[in-house]
Amino acid sequence: MLELSDVDGFYGRSRALQSVSLSVREGEFLTVLGRNGVGKTTLLRTILGLMSRCAGSIRLDGAEINHLPTHMRARAGLGYVPQGRGILPSFTVRENLLIGTFAAEKPARTIPDHIFDLFPILKEFLGRRGGNLSGGQQQQLAIARALLSEPKILLLDEPTEGIQPNIVEQIEDVLIDLNRKHGLAVILVEQNIKFARRASHRFAILNRGSVALSDDIGALSDELIQSHLVV
Repeated sequence: MLELSDVDGFYGRSRALQSVSLSVREGEFLTVLGRNGVGKTTLLRTILGLMSRCAGSIRLDGAEINHLPTHMRARAGLGYVPQGRGILPSFTVRENLLIGTFAAEKPARTIPDHIFDLFPILKEFLGRRGGNLSGGQQQQLAIARALLSEPKILLLDEPTEGIQPNIVEQIEDVLIDLNRKHGLAVILVEQNIKFARRASHRFAILNRGSVALSDDIGALSDELIQSHLVV
């Protein structure tokens, strides 16, 4: 479904992502792992066209998208939940959610009920400003907003970071359910190894802007974690 071939991502003149080749199949859950500063967020930003410049090939459903601006990549089927959530604090929950529909093929004027089945708390807080939600509630809002773009692939940047444990479990369950029952492909950047092992079909480890290793999740041994992820 998504294929990267020899992709470089640049911040100005600095090449932060180097010759990355990676693929995600339809309905697959891929977790991207690595120490801080190795290029995990840069990888997602490059896929989305948010870098100063990117080279190489990025194909979605066989079509080249690396020449497209970010909003057209979203319209093509990329949903994104950034690190820090990126919700609009002065907008209500309803307004934040409706913004998510703008990237869908047919923008909606209403919010479908299945979003509230996934995140019931959002229905209760529709009139509340996004900035007045807790961190966990904001993360649920950010994921729901991304889902309203009707993505083919959902990209998430550390969605469990700084979230209270009971909400973390809810978010994990929703993401696994979306993947297993609804076939939504997922690229997850995450530090939580337990979650990665539970949710993923495959993993990739980044180091210095390149893919150091990619394999089925069953191959993510304690030795690999010690070697590539432990500081």
